Amino acid sequence: MTFLFTDIEGSTRRWESDADGMRLALADHDDVLRAAIQAHQGFLFKHTGDGVVAAFASPKAAVDTAVEAQRKLQLPVRMGIATGEAALQDGDYFGTVLNRAARVMAAGHGGQILLADSTAALLSGVDLLDLGPRRLRGVPTPVGLFQLRAPGLREQFPPLRALDTSRGNLRSATTSFIGRDTEVGGIVTAVRAHRLVTLTGVGGVGKTRLALEVATALSDEFPDGVWLFELATVTDPAAVTDAVASVLGITQQPDKTLAESVATALDGRHRLLLFDNCEHVLDAVADLIEAILKRSATVRVLATSREGLGIADEQVWRVRSLDTGTAIELFVERACNVTQGFSIDEPYAVTEICRRLDGIPLAIELAASRMASMTASEVRDRLDQRFRLLVGSRRGLERHQTLRHAVQWSYDLLTGPEKRLLETCSVFAGGFDIESACAVARSDDEFATLDLLDALVRKSLVLAERSKGRTRYSMLETIRQFAEEKLAARGDADTARTAHSVFFAQRATQAYQAWAGPRQNDAYDWYAAEMANLRTAFRWAADHGDLDVATAIAAQAGWFGTIVENFEPVAWAEELVGPTNTAGHPRYVSMCAIASLCYMLGRSSDAVAYSEAAQRAIAEGSTPFSPEQLWLGAVYSAVEKPERYIEFYRGQLARTHDGLQLAKGCLVIALLNSGRFEEGYAASAGLVEAAEATRNPYAISFALLVRGLAQSRFDPTGAASTLRRGLDIARASGNRANVSYLAISLTMTLNRADGDINDPAAALDNVALALGNYFESGNITQMRAALGILMKFLDRRGYHEPAAVMGGFASVSPTAALSLPEFSEALDHLREVLGEQRFAALARRGADMTMAGAVEYAHDQMDRVRQDLDQLP
Repeated sequence: MTFLFTDIEGSTRRWESDADGMRLALADHDDVLRAAIQAHQGFLFKHTGDGVVAAFASPKAAVDTAVEAQRKLQLPVRMGIATGEAALQDGDYFGTVLNRAARVMAAGHGGQILLADSTAALLSGVDLLDLGPRRLRGVPTPVGLFQLRAPGLREQFPPLRALDTSRGNLRSATTSFIGRDTEVGGIVTAVRAHRLVTLTGVGGVGKTRLALEVATALSDEFPDGVWLFELATVTDPAAVTDAVASVLGITQQPDKTLAESVATALDGRHRLLLFDNCEHVLDAVADLIEAILKRSATVRVLATSREGLGIADEQVWRVRSLDTGTAIELFVERACNVTQGFSIDEPYAVTEICRRLDGIPLAIELAASRMASMTASEVRDRLDQRFRLLVGSRRGLERHQTLRHAVQWSYDLLTGPEKRLLETCSVFAGGFDIESACAVARSDDEFATLDLLDALVRKSLVLAERSKGRTRYSMLETIRQFAEEKLAARGDADTARTAHSVFFAQRATQAYQAWAGPRQNDAYDWYAAEMANLRTAFRWAADHGDLDVATAIAAQAGWFGTIVENFEPVAWAEELVGPTNTAGHPRYVSMCAIASLCYMLGRSSDAVAYSEAAQRAIAEGSTPFSPEQLWLGAVYSAVEKPERYIEFYRGQLARTHDGLQLAKGCLVIALLNSGRFEEGYAASAGLVEAAEATRNPYAISFALLVRGLAQSRFDPTGAASTLRRGLDIARASGNRANVSYLAISLTMTLNRADGDINDPAAALDNVALALGNYFESGNITQMRAALGILMKFLDRRGYHEPAAVMGGFASVSPTAALSLPEFSEALDHLREVLGEQRFAALARRGADMTMAGAVEYAHDQMDRVRQDLDQLP
């Protein structure tokens, strides 16, 4: 059967604003739908609020009904159509297809007709716009959606109301994929059948490129995305879990190792994880993957390595060399890229090159790059000289030697300056730009360095990627490792790595200066692009006792990371607290300040210790002020010490000139959280105007957050307007932490208010936004606060049992939000309504939930509320 679901968009607002007019319009609406359904032999078997549900034996009849009705309807009606099996019982239909049709409808807008792929596949001669696969709430796999187009119907609509369509971080391939089509299909089948598939083979054989092709082919089957972890830049096995957690935005949770925290966060997620280049950190990767697979049954792993990981149920897939015909095709295409009009005028020489290079793609591409300045015969002759001694007693060793000598041969063709630059640039992790290349190579001639880089790019030893008007360079890992060995042999590795760490300490400081202006998104883009270099630079400086460099990197990375909710640098600062204290280093207080942010990860007692140690140092000495010191008081919001919260920020205001008004804003929040609402409201006067004078989007959005919170007790309408403006600014400028704070604050305001601004749907959207950010970043403290706000929302609207469950999870540890009197009042009200015994049982259920479980439960309850709101007259 094919089912048609309809619903009037915004019907609740229409009833509230003009009940008589809505009553007349609804009667006309019902007549139009009934007549259209009957005219096409449909069966109208149910009314759902202001909509209807009808069944049709023919998909075309359902489509014709929708088009006819949509042309005549005066109200904005959204329609959804899906086809499937259903059972008729007592005049009603039952089956999963009905839920799917309802979800398809809910994704649309007034005037829009959406079809599921189950219906679209049965139609011909109908104009359908393919909207792609979308995740729909309550439907386990993505559903292909199509918009029906016909004369007289509107065609342009806002984005669909589907779930987040983020597909992870899988990058687009930069080169064509040649051959291996059959192999791709086989690996896709293997991934579907096994939870772990490892592609093994010699370095350069094309494991990464093949894995990316397989992951792309599978991307639509994983609604939570495909995530790539490029482990080539991770040189320390102990840093594998840190690197993976950083990509996923996961931080260590209380009483768990970081690996356990990663595995817990992935529980219930339908994701494909691609671990690339595992061989040099094999045991660490194997341990992490084993922990993930043990915890989550819905995650699939695809890995590339020179050997298997040795995990139970691992499916090892050996990636073999290209056959000669495919290898020749690859050689010709890559040669055409470097030499316009290249053609095979020496076919025997090209065939010999491909055969001698064992069909290994990297070696073939290096050979093809020489076509810019050599003939195929000349290349073939050089290969004879280079590989004369490469016959080993073991096949694996022989292949390894073949690849190494292919790289060595290419290296030998470089000029002296090209060799030195290639070797020096091997210290970069995750890529570099011209400025960083000049700095690490200690060159003051940018154009000379550009010429050398251009030569290396043309010779396929360096890759160039262009984005946003800038070029970023990188190396294939095999090339980078080869160059790194040459750098060490030359005796310059320590010098280059020191220059690398010093440069990124300076660059981080420059990025902060750029952040202080209006273009903060540029600073955040830089931070995201250079995170691997910052990690590498910090590690080198810290391991070699260079506190000046290590603390500069940790301080700026800690600042940026906190604002975009990436808390990896918190651990860096914690590592440096002891050494900087012992050395009496001037950044000791800054390291304590960033380390104190561990309270967001659930470690409040450690955070208090860091904060109070820093405050003693400030009181005893003349530590210069730095912005991150403002975080020292934040921990008091999580340990129910309101007076210390207030006292700290009063002291900051007296001690320093607060150009960005951040300390004053924090003082206002401290006053509000202490119940001193009138004092907080008075203190917030002029805050926004002063922040606007700085032209700093972070400061402005934070000031709007503070002012909105202060207004909410006295002027909810004005507060909502203030907070919405702040949210717009925070989103546009990339200030993710402020986005989350503003979203939950707006929910609190809308939840308190009555009248025109009482918008429960908007409140739910905002709390969902904040929950998503906090869950992805692992900020468990603020996540509990957001769930406490949801508890208050549910309690006010009569959803007492789920409110008690949310309250149980939120109350496991104190937060700023939960310290407010209104939340204690909500908990007391729930006890009164439910009875102490029932409340305790429900709260205990919430307290025992995992982060993933609590968030999933919260989304289910928000869906339930949205459905009920849609049914309101």
